[in-house]
Amino acid sequence: MLKLWLRRTHLLLALVSGLFLICLSLTGALLIYAKDIQYLTQSDKWTVKPAASALDFDDLIKHVSASTKQPVTLLMPEQRSDLAWQLQLANNRYVSVNPYNGQVLHEYDYYSTIYGFTMALHRWLLYEDGDKNRPLRNWVSVCALILIIEILLGFYIWVKPKNRMKRLAIKRKAKFRVLMYQLHTVLGVYFLIPLILIAYTGMAFHWKEQTKTVLEFVMQGTVEERPKPPAVIPPLADTPLQVQKAFDNAQTVFPEGKLFRIYLPKKPTDNIGFRIENPGESHAYSWVWANPYSADIVASYDASQSSWTTQTWNFKYKFHIGDFAGPIVQLLWLLLALSPLFFTISGIYFWYKRHYK
Repeated sequence: MLKLWLRRTHLLLALVSGLFLICLSLTGALLIYAKDIQYLTQSDKWTVKPAASALDFDDLIKHVSASTKQPVTLLMPEQRSDLAWQLQLANNRYVSVNPYNGQVLHEYDYYSTIYGFTMALHRWLLYEDGDKNRPLRNWVSVCALILIIEILLGFYIWVKPKNRMKRLAIKRKAKFRVLMYQLHTVLGVYFLIPLILIAYTGMAFHWKEQTKTVLEFVMQGTVEERPKPPAVIPPLADTPLQVQKAFDNAQTVFPEGKLFRIYLPKKPTDNIGFRIENPGESHAYSWVWANPYSADIVASYDASQSSWTTQTWNFKYKFHIGDFAGPIVQLLWLLLALSPLFFTISGIYFWYKRHYK
C-alpha cells in the first residue's frame, strides 16, 4: 500500500510541475552554451579584432558616455582578447564596446539578448508585474524543491525492494517500454546527488536565507557577510572620476587577482568597487573599494581567506552552471540539465501505458 501511494505521489508531483520542469530543463541546458551561441551567431555585436592594447578605463568610459549621452555605472571587461566589453548605462541599458578604440558595437536591453532572454525564462518565467517584481521566481524555486522530492521518492521506490542492484542494469535489446524504465531508474540513481545539489543551488538564487540556513546547519559554520566600505565625502568642486588610477592602486592590494567588474558610483557618496577573482576562488568574490575622486583605497575584502562555509556558499553559482572544471564537466552538466526532461516525459509515458493499454 505504501509503495502504491508513493508511486501516486511521484506521479502527481510530476503532473503538477511537469511543464515547468521541462522548461527549466531546456533553458538550463541552453544556458550552459548560450553565450557561445550568441558569439557565433552575432559575432559583429560581441566580438572584436584584438589590438596591441586596450584604452585605459577613463578614456573608454568617456568614449561611451559621449556616444550614448549616458553616464556609465558598470564596466565588465573580458579575459579573452577577441570579446567586446559590456558596460551598463545609467538608464539601465547596456552597450557592447570595442575596448581598443571605444566604438559602441551594440546598444541593448540585457534581457533581449539570447543569454539574457534564456536566463529570464529560466529564473522567473519572463513575467514581471507593473512594479518590476518577479513573483514567479517563487514558483521556479517551488518546482526545484518538487524536483528534489521527486528524486528522493524515486530513490526510495528503487531502494526499498530486494535485488535493487540487479535493477541497475540496462538491457539494450529489451522492448522500448522496458528499456525506458531501466534508463529512468538507472539515471535517477546515478544522477541523484548532483541533481539534488543543482536544484538546491538553483533555489539559492531566490530563497537565499533559507538555503543559507540549511548550509550553515549541515556544515556547522557561518556564512560571512561582505564588509561595507565607508561612505565618500564628495568634494565641493566638480571633480572627474579617476577610475584608471583607482584600479592601479587596487592592483597593489591583490596583485595576482583578475578583474571581473568595475562598479562606478551612482551617487556622489559611493565608492568605486572593483570585484576581483583571487587565486583559490571559484568566482570573483573579493573586493577593493576606492575613493572615486582621489583614487585612494578605502577598504578591501579577500574572499579567498574566508571560512570554508563561506567559500562553499560562494561556490553555488559556478556549481549550478557547471563552469568549474572545463568542457567535460560542462558536457556532463548538459546531460544533467536535460535529465528532468527525460524523467518527466518517460514517467508520464509509463503512467499512460499502464492505464491505456
